[in-house]
Amino acid sequence: MGRIKTRLAKAATLDLVEKHRDELTTDFDKNKEVISSKLDVPSKKLRNIIAGYATRMKKAEQKEN
Repeated sequence: MGRIKTRLAKAATLDLVEKHRDELTTDFDKNKEVISSKLDVPSKKLRNIIAGYATRMKKAEQKEN
């Protein structure tokens, strides 16, 4: 089983994906850079959680199409 995402991480990710859908990719490292430039994230761990969740969302979106 995977780790559970907090409400803060999910809300931030959903907001980011809505606003910057075209900048996010299925590459985790590129998403970390985008998130660092777009959000003021207080910790590296939270940034990585958001980047990982955004990456999973983009992969699922690609799989649908």
